Amino acid sequence: MTSRQEISAWRPQVAGVVEVFHAHFTEHAYPMHVHDAWTLLIVDDGEVRYDLDRYERGTPRDTVSLLPPHVPHNGSPASPHGFHKRVLYLDMTQLDESFIGPAVDGPDLTDPVLRRRVDRLHTALANPGDEFEAESRLALIRERLRKHLRPSSALGDTGPDRRIAQSLRDLLDERLREGVTLEEAAQTVRAHPSHLVRAFSGAFNIAPHQYLTARRVDLARRLLLDGQAPSAVATAAGFYDQSHLTRHFKRVVGTTPGRYARTGTSN
Repeated sequence: MTSRQEISAWRPQVAGVVEVFHAHFTEHAYPMHVHDAWTLLIVDDGEVRYDLDRYERGTPRDTVSLLPPHVPHNGSPASPHGFHKRVLYLDMTQLDESFIGPAVDGPDLTDPVLRRRVDRLHTALANPGDEFEAESRLALIRERLRKHLRPSSALGDTGPDRRIAQSLRDLLDERLREGVTLEEAAQTVRAHPSHLVRAFSGAFNIAPHQYLTARRVDLARRLLLDGQAPSAVATAAGFYDQSHLTRHFKRVVGTTPGRYARTGTSN
């Protein structure tokens, strides 16, 4: 088998995420090493074996692995064709030092919901302009990791808080064009970020980032039918650029902004 290496890495504009790293290795073996950040790892194909604190571990496709900072570990392919992995390096604001011990004892988590959330966070982090979505998804991931690591001390689900949800909706409506970070929203509404996301989703049956995108798409529709060009509409409706508008517009409306605008001129 020919040795292959395909990697990509970037630092997103999302607080708490130090680095995103995607890799395909067929033969590469990591020596023992440490990170100063948490390593949140999913494997899309193949399997990785690694040693952590003198115990041999593995990462089959249905697990999420959380390797703590400052604890030596290695890594090598455990399948003949190598492995594809996606990694998020998270700083200590996401999980403090008190979680290191539990992570050493149980780094591999079999949790389909958590894995799906991590997968969707990677998608959001790869798209400029989706930072608010990424922050929302990260907040829910952080909360679920804490429940895995310290279930007895994790906060219980108190159900949707209508007042908090309404306050966030008002804020999103007010900041439709310029947007808001999840941390800013949490400070304004005076609620923990993960509680904020859960309360909004529970009250309105839609995640806050989905609500914001839908409102922006609605605004874009009106502006397009007023005769504005898609490039101008993207900025006016709060999207990062025209491709960002097109991606979300097509997902919501079922067609591109340009085609949608042309239907208005034919009436």
